[in-house]
Amino acid sequence: MSELNTLQDWLAHCERLHPKGVDGITLGLERPRTVAQRMGLKLDCPVITVAGTNGKGSTCAMLEAILGQAGYRTGVYTSPHLVHFEERLRLGGEIVQADALLPSFARVERARMGEGAEVALSYFEFTTLAILDCMAQARAAGRLDVAILEVGLGGRLDAVNILDADCAIITSIDLDHTELLGPDRESIGREKAGIMRAGRPVVVSDPMPPDSVIDHARTIGAELWRFGQDFNYSGDKQQWNWAGRDRRYSGLAYPALRGANQLVNAAGVLAALTALRDRLPVTAQAVRNGLALAALPGRFQIIPGQPTLVLDVAHNPHAVAALTANLDAMGYFPRTHAVFGAMADKDLAPMFARITPLVDRWYFTDLPTPRAATAVQLQASWQAAKAALPGGLLGPGAAAQAAVTLHADPLQALHAAMAEADPADRIVVFGSFYTVGGVLKEGVPRLQARHLTATS
Repeated sequence: MSELNTLQDWLAHCERLHPKGVDGITLGLERPRTVAQRMGLKLDCPVITVAGTNGKGSTCAMLEAILGQAGYRTGVYTSPHLVHFEERLRLGGEIVQADALLPSFARVERARMGEGAEVALSYFEFTTLAILDCMAQARAAGRLDVAILEVGLGGRLDAVNILDADCAIITSIDLDHTELLGPDRESIGREKAGIMRAGRPVVVSDPMPPDSVIDHARTIGAELWRFGQDFNYSGDKQQWNWAGRDRRYSGLAYPALRGANQLVNAAGVLAALTALRDRLPVTAQAVRNGLALAALPGRFQIIPGQPTLVLDVAHNPHAVAALTANLDAMGYFPRTHAVFGAMADKDLAPMFARITPLVDRWYFTDLPTPRAATAVQLQASWQAAKAALPGGLLGPGAAAQAAVTLHADPLQALHAAMAEADPADRIVVFGSFYTVGGVLKEGVPRLQARHLTATS
């Protein structure tokens, strides 16, 4: 291990271990659990695990903000990252420094190779164990009070599930990663329900959850908190209210995270905090402040400028439907320019069917991963989806004759969009973490229209 001196060295080492297949290895908990046991890895603090198809990152961000405002030292693990790997772990609200992760990577490797039998780990399993170990070290040093863990894929066989959640949250459930999780919502729900534990609260914030989720909660004897039955929300244009078991919050300001779907996520967060109130009491003021301060890059993130820039990691039909509704609610823009890159295994047809009527110019981009569809493939998928739309749906406007250009990377695509856009237009970057991360790698873009640049 002497040649592994930087975080990039370790990440490259993890990639070399299993370079083939989906994350290089079959899903399962036996291998990561074996290595964790060799390490003596444990987190003796409250653990909240969050699974779901969409809304996981936003749920984690609101939990982190509220608990931080209540005075708790939080640790948050999310994946994937946008630009830098270190974004996957936040301690006390701050992204961990790369050097702080190195001892944990070394501990995982020693345990993986030790005791006479090498244990195979995927990139995700290895890095998850390293991050959990870094959290455990922070706990031992008195710098961690509560751990918030976002499931990477599914739930039942995801590496974070080696830890027993004190409270599980299951957000929206829709079709994604069907090749691994199953072909329908019932199958996918069954996988996500695997993060539940008997006798412990599970918050289901999906308004219409699959029967498999509810059935599993009842079968194992989890304490079920179900949206619409055990908690709910109401509101108007100025404020919203939440009501659950023995607790109410009235006159709440809307969450800082934009999008109509964020109220559903916030309702689930308040249910989880209510379920954990004996161990993690929070005040109403902490709730109000936390919701107002929660931040998460790339989730319907609107960056003011001329033109306006919208960043959204929407990468499946359900998320693109939410993005389309949020774009509709923004008001009038003369033209919408879309920078789009996506993985090859995504169900592109319904994604294009939803958003194509809003888009006037497309900028399809390659992405720096072999899992991605090429810009040429994306163009072909878009053309097929557009041809399948019912007559008249696109209308007589520019969207019916949308122009297309192809690009080698997201930043190049963004620059092309900036060159074409007028000051009053908007540019939407979406489709993958790689797409949004690609335009953020040099920092948050601040767009300035051509006529402003020429006169400045």
